[in-house]
Amino acid sequence: MPRSRCPLPALPILRWLPRYSLAWLPLDLLAGLAVGLTTVPQALAYAELAGLPLQYGLYSSFMGCFVYCFLGTAKDVTLGPTAIMSLLVSSYASHEPVHAVLLAFLSGCIQLAMGLLHLGFLLDFISFPVIKGFTSAASITISFNQIKNILGLQGIPRQFFLQVYETLRRIGETRAGDAVLGLSCLAALAGLRAVRSQVPRAGPAESLAVRISHLIVWISGTARNALVVLFAGLVAYSFQVLGSQPFRLTGSIPQGLPPFRPPRFSLAAPNGTVPFQSMVQVGAAALQGLLCSLQHSSASPAPSFVSSGVANVLGSFVSSYPITGSFGRTAVNAQSGVCTPAGGLVTGALVLLSLAYLTSLFYYIPKAALAAVIISAVVPMFDAGIFRTLWRVKKLDLVPLCVTFLLCFWEVQYGIVAGVLVSGILLLYSIARPPIKVSEGAVLLVQPGSSLHFPAVEHLRDCVCSRALAASPPRSVVLDCCHVSSIDYTAVLGLAELLQELRRHGLSLAFCGLKDSVLQVLLSADLEGFQHFPSWEEAGEALGCSPRVG
Repeated sequence: MPRSRCPLPALPILRWLPRYSLAWLPLDLLAGLAVGLTTVPQALAYAELAGLPLQYGLYSSFMGCFVYCFLGTAKDVTLGPTAIMSLLVSSYASHEPVHAVLLAFLSGCIQLAMGLLHLGFLLDFISFPVIKGFTSAASITISFNQIKNILGLQGIPRQFFLQVYETLRRIGETRAGDAVLGLSCLAALAGLRAVRSQVPRAGPAESLAVRISHLIVWISGTARNALVVLFAGLVAYSFQVLGSQPFRLTGSIPQGLPPFRPPRFSLAAPNGTVPFQSMVQVGAAALQGLLCSLQHSSASPAPSFVSSGVANVLGSFVSSYPITGSFGRTAVNAQSGVCTPAGGLVTGALVLLSLAYLTSLFYYIPKAALAAVIISAVVPMFDAGIFRTLWRVKKLDLVPLCVTFLLCFWEVQYGIVAGVLVSGILLLYSIARPPIKVSEGAVLLVQPGSSLHFPAVEHLRDCVCSRALAASPPRSVVLDCCHVSSIDYTAVLGLAELLQELRRHGLSLAFCGLKDSVLQVLLSADLEGFQHFPSWEEAGEALGCSPRVG
C-alpha cells in the first residue's frame, strides 16, 4: 500500500522548529546580525522618505521580523520598510504619523482578507511591463527626492515636477558640506558594493590570512550602510566638538520602545475631531492600502498574504507604517547563509536594542548620509534595458510600460492603476478579437485561435458572414473548434443566430474538433440544426464537398 503523506502543520514555524539543528544557529545569528546592520540605517532613511519622524522607521522594522519567524514560509525573506513602500506612504500620510499607522492597519486587513479568500490570483493581472514601469519610475522619483538632502536644500515640494523645478532653481543655495559628504557617501557605498560583488568566496584550502581578509571584505560590503552612516556620524560629531556644523543633522529621536496600542481611528484637531471617514479621505486610504498590499507581491519578494497581513495589523499596534518584503535585505539574508526564519529574531532584537539604547547617537547622523543610503538602494531598480527588450520582443507591451512609467512621475498610485487598466484593456481586446484563420475552398474552414466568450461573438459572426455570403457562390461553413477550450452562454446564443442566418441563405454550418466540455455546453443548448463531426474532413464530406486548407 502506498504510504500516506503527513499533512503539513498549519503554523509554518512547526515545519522547521522541531528539526532545528544547533549547527544552524551560528549561521542564523550571523545572518540576523548582517540584516540588522542593514536594517537600522535603512529604517531611518526610509522614514525620512515617507515624510515621517525617523523613529517610525525603527518602529516599523521589528514586528515583521518576529511575525515572519512564526508565519514565514521562506527562510530568506525579511519584512520591513522599503523605499517603494515609503514612497507610497508619503503620498497619503506625509508628516501625519497617525495616518501612516492607520494605513498599516488597513493594508494588513486587506492582505489578510485576500489571503483567507485565496485572492492571490488578482496579482496575476499586474503584468511585468507594469511592474517594471512602476519600479523604474519609482527609482528615479525616490533618487531625485533625495537630491535636496544631498545638496542641503530645504522647503522643496514633494511633487516630482515641482521638485525638479525648485531644485534646479535653488541649486545655487547648495551647502558645500552636505554636498561633499553626500557624494562621498554615495561613492563609498558604490565602491563597497562593487568590491563585495567582485571578491570570490574564500575556499577552505585558503590560508587563514586570506580567509580573514575575505571575511573583512564581505562584512564591509554587507554592512556598508551601517559603516557609511557611522563614519558620517563620527565626522559630524567631530565638527560639533570643534564648534561648527557644516551638515544638516537628523536631530533628536525619542528613546525607548513604542507603546502597544491600537491605531487611532479619529484625530483630534483644533476645531474638533477628525472622524475616520475624513481620515481615509473618501476611500483614498483604502485604495492606498490596496496598492500597498498588491505592491508587496508585485515589486518585492513575496511573503504570503497572511504573514504580511498579520505583520501589518500587529505592526499598527506599535506605530508601524506599512511594511513588505525587501529585495536588498532578503539578498543579504540569503548571502549570509541563513538556515531558517529564526534569523529574523536577531534582526528584530537588534532594532529593539537600537530603540532602547542608541537613539541618542543617531542625533549626529547627517541627512546627506541617509539620502546616500536611499539612493544606493533604489538605483539598481531602474531597468533601462526593458525598453529595448520589449521593442524587440513585443512592441505592444511598451504601451502599459510607458503609461505606468510616465504617470508614476505625477502620482505613483495613478501610474499603477493606469498601467493595470491599459494592460487589462489589451487583454480584453485579445479576448474580444481572437485570431480567426479562414481557409477558402468549396466550403469555408473557419478556425478560431482561442476560446469563445461573449465579447468575441459579433467578431466571429461578422467574419463568417462576410466571407461566406460575399463569396460567389455563397458557401457553407465548417467551424473548427480544436483551439476552443471554453464557451459561455452568450457565445452559444451568437452561434445559434449564426446558424439561423446561414440557413436563411440556404447554407449550412457544421462543427468539428469540439472538446468534451464545449460539446456538452452546445448539446445542452439544443441548437436547431446543430451538427458536429470529429474532423474537418468528415464535416466537409457531410456538407457535400471537401474544404481546401491553405
